[in-house]
Amino acid sequence: MSIVPITTGTALDAAAGGLAALPRLALDTEFMRERTYYAELALVQLAGRDGVVLVDPLAGIDRARLAAVLGVPGQQKVLHAARQDVEVLLPVTDTPIGPIFDTQIAAGLLGYAPQIGYGELVLKELGIALEKGHARTDWIRRPLSAAQLEYAADDVRWLLPLAERLEAGLAAKGRLAWLAEDLAALADPGLYRTDPALAWQRLKGIEALPVAEQRRLRALAAWREERAMRRNLPRGWVLHDDAARAIARRPPADVAALQALEVMPPGAADKMGAEILGALQVAAAAADDGIVQRQDARPDAAERERVRRLGDRLKEIATELALAPEVLATQKDLRRIVQGEALAEVLPGWRQATVGAALGAELARG
Repeated sequence: MSIVPITTGTALDAAAGGLAALPRLALDTEFMRERTYYAELALVQLAGRDGVVLVDPLAGIDRARLAAVLGVPGQQKVLHAARQDVEVLLPVTDTPIGPIFDTQIAAGLLGYAPQIGYGELVLKELGIALEKGHARTDWIRRPLSAAQLEYAADDVRWLLPLAERLEAGLAAKGRLAWLAEDLAALADPGLYRTDPALAWQRLKGIEALPVAEQRRLRALAAWREERAMRRNLPRGWVLHDDAARAIARRPPADVAALQALEVMPPGAADKMGAEILGALQVAAAAADDGIVQRQDARPDAAERERVRRLGDRLKEIATELALAPEVLATQKDLRRIVQGEALAEVLPGWRQATVGAALGAELARG
């Protein structure tokens, strides 16, 4: 299978017609985000049956040209673990690409672990062992070596035959409708949208804190997320979790008191002090609605027991279907159900039809 590196808009235009004619296009991306908030797109790999095209977005190729290649109406894009790639491509495509066939999701519906890696799946389904040597390479640095290009090509070279194998397996089990439902969720723009107001949910154990402290920590998390997005910096570079917790625990009265905190890097208070104090003022004026405090952030014994019973019933059903239980429902899903959320809202569609009655009956036992 040929590998064609593309570093100019003219070369991309020349390849576009052949790519557009494909009913299915294998797709992957390479990117870096260690030093940025938003991922920096470094390579786009595309493949049909006969060859691989490696598009270098860092070579000055007009994004509109690349968007046109990725936006052929009706053409199915085949990816593995598609969500991250779709998000990385949003600055190019504006809206989520689609329709999508996600080989990781398809594999989960056939009994594989929900987070199975591409290399492991290719080995198990196609008997091909892929090179792993460049998994952590710096894809931003140029020029890319021949070995790096070969590694990148492998990420799409086997996607189409892999998708065919998985699709045939799902058809034999009558689960193509399950797959279609799960894939449709990837088209929701909200899946890729970050809400700074919910950034506090990344902080572990926050519910064990006093309500006033939670309020301050939520405000600081929202401010940090907004600043990280605005400056395109990792959130931890803006303010470390430990610093945010220390500030929320003992809110400083002024910039000098803020700088006196041991967890604050030198000079950070001078640069961001006014904004941090502003976030604390927002917290002071905020309502406590929706904030729950638990002395122990873990569920109580009764709740844990009900979640355990639901989990046991779920495992029984999963075993009958030869699926990993997490494909049917996660532990978080089960906790939401036990805490009173409607089962049909937590597990809609085919999951409700498959496990809803059994879990509902178990739940009714109290």
